[in-house]
Amino acid sequence: METIPIDTEGASPVVLELIYRLKVSDVMTRELVTAAPGDSLRSVQHLMRDRGITGAPVLDGGRLVGIVSIGDVIAALDGGWIDERTESRMTRAVIVLEEDMPLSFAISYLNRYGYRRFPVMSRDGALVGIVTAADIIRALLVEMNREVERLESGLARENARQRAAQAAGAGGAAGREPLLLSFTTRRFDFENAGKASTELKKALKGQGVDPATIRRAAIASYELELNQVIHSYGGIMEFSVGSDGVEILAKDTGPGIPDLERALTEGYSTANQWIRSLGFGAGLGLPNAKRSSDDFFIESAPGGGTTVRARVRISNEEKA
Repeated sequence: METIPIDTEGASPVVLELIYRLKVSDVMTRELVTAAPGDSLRSVQHLMRDRGITGAPVLDGGRLVGIVSIGDVIAALDGGWIDERTESRMTRAVIVLEEDMPLSFAISYLNRYGYRRFPVMSRDGALVGIVTAADIIRALLVEMNREVERLESGLARENARQRAAQAAGAGGAAGREPLLLSFTTRRFDFENAGKASTELKKALKGQGVDPATIRRAAIASYELELNQVIHSYGGIMEFSVGSDGVEILAKDTGPGIPDLERALTEGYSTANQWIRSLGFGAGLGLPNAKRSSDDFFIESAPGGGTTVRARVRISNEEKA
């Protein structure tokens, strides 16, 4: 069983930020090794041995029809059917990911189903990659190293900026101009899910807001934005940045939430079976958003949509 050992409640904010920012396409393996339905399992065994892999998608005329694993090959060796056609023993009910899904979906799939790999499809139904736990961990390590490099290179510039602001008689918060941002979301628009939160993060960096505040605001915003994409009929995400904090308004025209108290409890979700089959509906969105906020207010009514107002205070250290 293959899982990703990441606790979405206790994990480092840096790791969570990367999970929310990256897409499946950012981590997947694009150089595919595939088999054909008519290939013998023995030839697949040799293919896996020569290419150092433990599984391969099965394509018929470019169309994904199954997946074969090293476990299938071992069973064939033990059972004496190693020379049978791959199509006779492959897994046909293949669970797939889409390349524009957030990385959090891939982690959810691995932890939920326990499979070692998932084929990745494009929006037009073509096989474009494959994702394993090793791919995800490798990508996160690379991105964390890049984040460290960015923080180190920017630290000197930020210190210089703060010294210059203090010398001019204005601290970082006092010199910050008010900022207003507004974005719209659409139902099931996974390709653009997270863009509003990404723009908020860029704007906060440009305003000189401290990294801890940026991470918390980005997590709260991302969870609320993704909730709109998954559960509502569409809505708006509005951000207001002042000297003391970041105000987030998430308002949608969705079906509403019948039980707010349960909705704020981890593990509770109103997602239907189709949404759950895609890896959504873990019941962590609203609790994560609330946990990342200093102030959190939500109102909703069946058929009347949902409005969330969240506030993330800028740290005293940054404002000093």
